[in-house]
Formats: sequence, structure tokens, C-alpha cells
Amino acid sequence: MIEPFGDDVGTILGVWAHPDDETWLTAALMARTVQAGRRVVCVTATKGEAGFPADDQRGDVERAAIREAELAASLAALGVTEHRWLGYADGGCAAVPDEEAIGRIVEAIEEIRPDTLITFGPDGATGHGDHVAVCRWCTAAVAAARHTPRLLYATKTRQWVERIQDGMDVASVMMIEGFEPETVEPEELAVWLRCDEVELDRKMLALRSQASQIEPLIQAYGLEIMRELNRDEFLREPHEGDATTLTTATAHSRAALS
Repeated sequence: MIEPFGDDVGTILGVWAHPDDETWLTAALMARTVQAGRRVVCVTATKGEAGFPADDQRGDVERAAIREAELAASLAALGVTEHRWLGYADGGCAAVPDEEAIGRIVEAIEEIRPDTLITFGPDGATGHGDHVAVCRWCTAAVAAARHTPRLLYATKTRQWVERIQDGMDVASVMMIEGFEPETVEPEELAVWLRCDEVELDRKMLALRSQASQIEPLIQAYGLEIMRELNRDEFLREPHEGDATTLTTATAHSRAALS
């Protein structure tokens, strides 16, 4: 049986679509990296103002302010002190000109000179158009930058999905009906981090700092299921076939805007 491995990734530049993406997928890795004395910089494309129930009466400005404050508290819980916004509209990343967004990420790479850039995989993890766009931008930016960090995509293992399905309906958090997220075998991973109880407590504190998004899930599924859901973090390197997946996912996300 393969055990967790590969959590030393050097300086991290994480690029994500919405507040809480970074915490779900890499909170423990970011905290370990900070504790090791390495630099962690988080970039978020949107303020997540669309991530509220349809009957929420607050406007986009107030919603964005809530998510901005929640993210600040979440990152503080992990010891991450560097964060930047790209300032795009939630749900509108597919409409942002690629060259503009890619150029901004290239600038961040050249300034920060990270050892590793971490983002979504080509399917966007949940099929969300903003996630797919961020993967597309980051993949192109790493290829275009003079400084070339290692590119890693967040993913899940087949075994993880099978285990989690016992406690929750994974389809309920997908953004496209019938969407099945990518799964890989442990042998395909570049990083597999498993939280100990102290790390998991810290990750859950960071997640629950983003209460507008996390508390409804805890109420629906229970705290223990949510802890188990967040115990492992998985990253892989790009591989053959990613370009096709990214092209297909991009087409779907752009079609949804038309």
C-alpha cells in the first residue's frame, strides 16, 4: 500500500477561482509549508459573490465583502500572510480574455519565483467554468514565463471518492449535472498529504472561518463527514490528455455563458 508522500514543494504560488478553493484543496500543505519557513502566496480570481443561496437578499458588494473577510480569517488560521485578488466577476472567468489573465499570472510568477504553482486540474474539479479558466490560465502562464515553476493540479483518488460516497452525495457539489470528477490511482500522484489530528483541526478551523460556504455543508452532512472529507490532499503533475480535457471543459464553460 502506498503511504502519503511528497509534501515538500518549496515556495508555493496557489492560484484559485473563489475564496475557500485554496482551503479545501491545499490548507494543510500551505500550513506545513509556512511552518517549514517557506513562502506561500495565494491568488484568487474572484471574490465569490455568487456563492450564496438564491434567496439571499444582499447585493454583490456586501456578499463580496463577507467572502473577503472570511478568506482573510481562513488564511490567517493557516499562517498565510500573502494574498492577491485578480478582481474578476464570480461566474465570469470564462469571459475574461485569456491573454489578460495569463499575463497577470506570468507577472506573479516572475515576481514571486515560486518553486511550485498549484491550481485546479483541467476539469476544474467540479466542472465550474471559473475553475476551468483558472487552470487554463495557469497552464499557459507556466509555459510562457521565463521562470518555470513545477505545475501541480489538485485531484482526488478513486479510493477517496469511493470512501466519501458512503457519507455524502458527491454529485451534490458538482456544478454540471452528471459531471464525474477526475480520479487517479495513488501511483499517479506527485503529492499525497494526510493530516494528523492537529493539522486536521487547523484545516477545519480555516474552513469554518469561511462560514457562509462551509456551515451549510456541516449542517447537511455532519462534522465528522466533513473532517474525513478534508483529511487528505492530492496533487498530480500534468500528463498526456490534459490538453483535450481542458479544451472540452473550456468549450462547455463558454457555451454556458452564451
